[in-house]
Amino acid sequence: MTEGFPLPTNTRTERDALGEMEIPADAFYGIHTARAMNNFAVSGRPVNQNLIHALVLVKKVAAQVNGEQKRLPAQRASAIVNACDELLAGRHQHMFTVDAMQGGAGTSTHMNVNEVIANLAIVQLGGRPGQYEILHPLDDVNCCQSTNDVYPTALRIAAIRLLRPLCDTMSSLQDALQHKETEYADLLKLGRTQLMDALPMMAGQGFGAYAKAIARDRWRLYKAEERLREIPIGGTAIGTGMNAPRAYSYRMVEKLADVTGFGLSRSDHPMDPIQNMDVFVEVSGLLKSAAVNLYKISGDFRLLASGPFGGIGEYTLPPVQAGSSIMPGKVNPVIAEMAGLTAMRVIAEDAAITMAAASGQLELNAFLPLIAESLLESLHILNSAVRLFEERCVRGLIVREERCTTNLRNSAVMASALVAELGYDEAASIASAAIVQGRAPEDIAEDRGLLTRSRIDQLCHPYTVTKPGIPGQEEGTHHGNE
Repeated sequence: MTEGFPLPTNTRTERDALGEMEIPADAFYGIHTARAMNNFAVSGRPVNQNLIHALVLVKKVAAQVNGEQKRLPAQRASAIVNACDELLAGRHQHMFTVDAMQGGAGTSTHMNVNEVIANLAIVQLGGRPGQYEILHPLDDVNCCQSTNDVYPTALRIAAIRLLRPLCDTMSSLQDALQHKETEYADLLKLGRTQLMDALPMMAGQGFGAYAKAIARDRWRLYKAEERLREIPIGGTAIGTGMNAPRAYSYRMVEKLADVTGFGLSRSDHPMDPIQNMDVFVEVSGLLKSAAVNLYKISGDFRLLASGPFGGIGEYTLPPVQAGSSIMPGKVNPVIAEMAGLTAMRVIAEDAAITMAAASGQLELNAFLPLIAESLLESLHILNSAVRLFEERCVRGLIVREERCTTNLRNSAVMASALVAELGYDEAASIASAAIVQGRAPEDIAEDRGLLTRSRIDQLCHPYTVTKPGIPGQEEGTHHGNE
């Protein structure tokens, strides 16, 4: 076929402005795709199928609009629509061969789509692939269009399609954490700051804090869709709309909104979304925020589950697979680790998106293929990771009450509850003695005759030390069951 790929026995000759190439006779792609296959043999990873699907959808709607408005003969428009339907049904995916890492602002991907649709339509009209006098990939499939308005429009549609299930998944994770908040609302455990013993807390309070963070992520991601709904279709090459009648542009937005159900709207200045990629940076930044919280929560789970005997050991995570090829019985927190490394990847993809978006020049951003690949990958893997983390880790997590009690009793943090009555210096002396003697601060205070046991128990009651107020004073005093 080309200098970079072995030449098939049965070929057809295609021509472009640079010359001739031999293309496999039965291939639905053409010369533009073949050149790109050689030029961008980089990762071995094809363009994200979600983007391909959205591009084909835009092409289908364009054929319908151009047919309605008499720019395409009915037979050609119908053949293009039928070809798109085949592709949208999942057929011929192996014909999208261009590497995800490509120069050209997405032109190679766009031409791959144009050629595949055109050749499928040609076959439907009784011809053979490459007979472009029957139906042309540019004159017909690409009528009134440019890579520069089609590609960002398709990327927005693809991103929304992945964003919505991610919002649902985040909601489910929030629900799981809130369930744990309720389940362990009365289990007292040791808090920690800078990895050192800190004030006591209810185990449920910790899960509640995690749930609040995920709730913020859920809301931010839900609102992010608003930014993606504005599309530049009809702006053609640089946003001026040359070669795209106004009636075409408005009808395209109307039909795309109807077909997708996404509430799409036409940009009032198409030159903006064609050249400026800050919307994708914004969405990626919100994905990064969610990844940061996922990394933090999964890291806390791993730390609190460490052991089970030589570490903190307050959590038991669901065992999902054997953890070692040499240490029998070892089980590792692999689901939490998977969540953490996925979060790292999303954070890294955000850096790539930021750099690519900042690298646009004048009326176009040549690095949009990297933005597309990174954004769609982040949306996909974050959704999968959050779902698995919730299903295979959070829901089955157990807080070990006996270990929490032991760790709390072996600490000196209850001395903090005595500060209001005895002063900081006396409480510090009690804490130091408790650490040296391996005893509870409450016992030290009683031995020193500083407080009665009943007063100590009142000051150190679990409901007193885990709610707002000063222990021993009316606001923080526990009265009965709460």
